[in-house]
Amino acid sequence: MQYTLLIYGDETAQDSVPPEQADAVMAEWGAYDRWLTEKGFKRAGEALQPTGQATTVRGTATVDGPFAETKEQLGGFYLIECDDLDQALEAAKQCPGAKYGAIEVRPVIDLSETGMAAPS
Repeated sequence: MQYTLLIYGDETAQDSVPPEQADAVMAEWGAYDRWLTEKGFKRAGEALQPTGQATTVRGTATVDGPFAETKEQLGGFYLIECDDLDQALEAAKQCPGAKYGAIEVRPVIDLSETGMAAPS
């Protein structure tokens, strides 16, 4: 089963981190990415630009910026494939983002099981 790990945190927190600490944090993310790959979980993953670069479409209106003002912003995601929710939760708990924010674990709907074509 596929799950997304949606990584939420304060995108401005990194602005005040000294370079040596930033390097250590990036090393944690690299180790986590390797761990997901070694476990065979990782299917995809990306970091996102800050919310100031976002554009929101609602109905026919287009608005610069994020959808809503929140304390934590979506900073990135992983798409993983696991046997079950327990494995997905294990992966989320290992995520460095869990130390500083929240990791939302959400199952992906397999549209092939519904008879609907997957989006291209």
